[in-house]
Amino acid sequence: MASSVAQTRTAASTAAVLPVLLSISLIHMMNDSMQAVIPAMYPILEKTLDLSYAQVGWIGFMLNMTSSVMQPAVGAYSDKRSRSNLLPIAMSLSLLGMVGIAFAPSFWYVLFAVMFIGFGSAIFHPEGSRVVYFAAGSKRGFAQSVFQVGGNAGSSLAPLMTVFIFVPLGQSGAIWGTLLAAFAIAVSFGLLPWYKSKLAEWELKRSDAASPDGSTVFTVANHPRVKFAMGVLVFLVFARSWYHSGISSYYQFFLQEHYGLTVQQAQIPVFLFLAAGVLGTYFGGVLADRFGLRNMIVFSISGAAPFSLILPHLPLFWVYPLITVLGFVVLSGFSVAVVYAQFLMPAKVGMASGLTTGLAFGMGAIGAVVLGKAADVFGLQPVMWFCSVLPLCGLFAMLLPSDRPKI
Repeated sequence: MASSVAQTRTAASTAAVLPVLLSISLIHMMNDSMQAVIPAMYPILEKTLDLSYAQVGWIGFMLNMTSSVMQPAVGAYSDKRSRSNLLPIAMSLSLLGMVGIAFAPSFWYVLFAVMFIGFGSAIFHPEGSRVVYFAAGSKRGFAQSVFQVGGNAGSSLAPLMTVFIFVPLGQSGAIWGTLLAAFAIAVSFGLLPWYKSKLAEWELKRSDAASPDGSTVFTVANHPRVKFAMGVLVFLVFARSWYHSGISSYYQFFLQEHYGLTVQQAQIPVFLFLAAGVLGTYFGGVLADRFGLRNMIVFSISGAAPFSLILPHLPLFWVYPLITVLGFVVLSGFSVAVVYAQFLMPAKVGMASGLTTGLAFGMGAIGAVVLGKAADVFGLQPVMWFCSVLPLCGLFAMLLPSDRPKI
């Protein structure tokens, strides 16, 4: 009887807390939807406030600097002084930003409002990843994938918001974004009691020498092997982000130039790449729980290399199926990289998440600028050839320490 009770408790402790995962994924969708408002409103703001293209670029730069590049710093701070109410605080900052954009009379007011949305996102992502870490049980890959799919779904709403809200209503239509923020605040308040109790437990266990699933980890962030592994992981995340930016931003122009497609026709392969990436993000986490985090990272990046290398040289007919497979494979390691960083740094979950998500998005945005400048100077074809070799960097994943328990 005692053994049966112990087994039941062990199973309960390793089971994922699905209601919490769905709730934090829903908040993630609201958060990334508010971020998607900014690029969706570019054409509206450009006309309403008579902005130059350079000013539009500065708006995007400010959003990326505050929401993405600052995440590691915010994560490091929250690791030391984590507070359960950071989730509603983050969404409240985004709410203020949405109000500011709706009524901004000039460029500088828009820039200030965008900072609030960026700071809200920079606070949310490390804290949201910490909630996922607590709720995952032994299904860390699955849990992070559920969380990330919510964000991907929110980002994909930008074109729909432009068509159905911002074009008919103009700049003031941004006020509808406050409904997203209010809903996210309400859901985050519902999570507070559970999250507060988990934070208290975590503070007692964070100095333990093993992760909750019993696998061997290095709990000291400045351990030489941790530093090396995190360096390799961040490099791999950068390479993937640059490749993703190259395909999502410039492959459509390559299709027009190389195959003679119209603007509308060129959107189809890019859409297939992004849509398959959403599925890859989810299934990659599920497969990582079975086959290992490092193994999935190796597969997701280096496994995409054969497809990426031949993509610029294919007949148009073969572009559609191959780019679909490519999107699935290359994004299958997206959420896995976050979980692996948390495996390396279990006492610094916020910083680990910030390095692999926030900083990666920021570097992806910088990569898009660099690749665009290179396309202006050298042409699109050399840039596509350069992008096609980036997944070969995934071979460096073989240098990462194994995350599987030693038997």
